[in-house]
Amino acid sequence: MQSFKQYLSEAKNTHLEHLEDSIINDGYEGGVNAITFLKSLRDMLIGSSSRGLNVSVKWDGAPAVICGINPENGKFFVGSKSVFNVTPKINYTSADIRRNHTGGLAEKLQVALVELKKLGIKGVVQGDFLYTNNELKSANIRGESVLTFTPNTITYAVPVDSTIGKRIASAKMGIIFHTTYTGRKMADLKANFGVNVSSFRKTSSVFFDDAGYKDASGVATFTTAESERYDAMLRMAFGSVSKGRPILNLLSKQQNLYSVGARLKIFFNDFIRRGQSIENVSKLVSQFRTYYISVLDKEISARKTQNAKDKFEAIKNEGLKFMEKNEVGIYFAIASYVTLQRVKDFLINKMNQIKSIGTFLQKDNGFEVTNPEGYVAVDRMGNAVKLVDRLEFSTANFNISKNWIKG
Repeated sequence: MQSFKQYLSEAKNTHLEHLEDSIINDGYEGGVNAITFLKSLRDMLIGSSSRGLNVSVKWDGAPAVICGINPENGKFFVGSKSVFNVTPKINYTSADIRRNHTGGLAEKLQVALVELKKLGIKGVVQGDFLYTNNELKSANIRGESVLTFTPNTITYAVPVDSTIGKRIASAKMGIIFHTTYTGRKMADLKANFGVNVSSFRKTSSVFFDDAGYKDASGVATFTTAESERYDAMLRMAFGSVSKGRPILNLLSKQQNLYSVGARLKIFFNDFIRRGQSIENVSKLVSQFRTYYISVLDKEISARKTQNAKDKFEAIKNEGLKFMEKNEVGIYFAIASYVTLQRVKDFLINKMNQIKSIGTFLQKDNGFEVTNPEGYVAVDRMGNAVKLVDRLEFSTANFNISKNWIKG
């Protein structure tokens, strides 16, 4: 069995969408943009990228912490995403935190207020809280003594006697910064992915870093054979997106909860929640039709008046007619989703070869190896997509109970 060390050697910041969901959200244009992102990421890994692209690792931290200097009064503050509420909760003192927050969130913000001020942050930044020193635990994984912390779904582990392990052990808290905000008023701040942490003051009481993807070893570089396979998969994805262009544009305009477009996205998420892979396109087409009927039949049976029942019966019939009329188009829409996800997963598996900190899912009988939550890719125009192995991480995120208590 490998040892832990051997294993290791192998706008506001709004909700980010998964790359493959872009075809449902933005139609054909979304599919083309997704393929462009995937091409740029390939170029980055073979060292021939001429297009500006930043890639950051998605740490599974919680809660989100916004901190820095309020541009309106020059005072240092900490807070959760509630600093952007209509009635903002901005904390300058311990008393502010006690008034605005409770529970685990309040406890973490109290530590952050004291410790993050030491970094000398000039503007406003956002990060993912990893741990406080009283949350660090000792464990033995693959015969190695490690420190672990579990901010959300993933358990992070690092050898006790490593340099990074000693840094983590000596710190009172850990945080990974990923977003910088600019503007003259808190309500008008603009989010930009990435943080220049090199300007922060170093202190042993805070373990911090940016979220940038770093491959100092070069092991994530594509080989010639891998590049050829990846390009073939990209061509297949583009073929599906091109053939599905008319229907993808129609589906992207269907925003009603019971429309075919909206339900197709929910259908895919339901598969992931149940831990099922999305592969056979013909089978998925049939399963989606069955799923759509069951959703509407459930709504019909739940209604008490005949008028309400008739309304949902009409919605169901309209949706089924749409699917029958666009049977070939629906096939290529689903094929586009499947092929984009397949290319993305190939890329993620390559990028996951770089690990500085072990990642695990904690089960009743011990630790199960997992990969990082995923990555965020941002182009020079500020467009961002989320790259996540949804069958692995999203399923776990849906189903594993969290230790972090919101307050």
